[in-house]
Amino acid sequence: MQPEKSVRRLKTYAGAQGYVYQYYFVGQRPALAEDPEAPATEFIFDVTSDRKLTYAISVFLGEGPVTTWAAAHGRPLTEAEQYAAAKLRLFRAFDELDDIKSQGRRFSIDGPYLEEMLAGIGIE
Repeated sequence: MQPEKSVRRLKTYAGAQGYVYQYYFVGQRPALAEDPEAPATEFIFDVTSDRKLTYAISVFLGEGPVTTWAAAHGRPLTEAEQYAAAKLRLFRAFDELDDIKSQGRRFSIDGPYLEEMLAGIGIE
């Protein structure tokens, strides 16, 4: 019996710039030691806006903002909450950039931004 392959769920997001993006979550990993965002967790998404060309986008959630958030709220962020922050950062990029493929495929989440995003979805 062969192990089941995980099914990637292709999702759609209509950005404020008029583009409709399709994306799926590829996975997460610690940022490479030589990456300027390290130490951080890198969330990787595959994205397309034309259904022809798919490209990777990375969202970095640094250890500093995560530690600061935990100290301010008296508890650590769960993995699901960290993923939610990364996904919301991806959506903000979709909303703000005309051409995400050429204007930026690496995004980071700082402390104030993490606080704003999570508060916006009711995570305290």
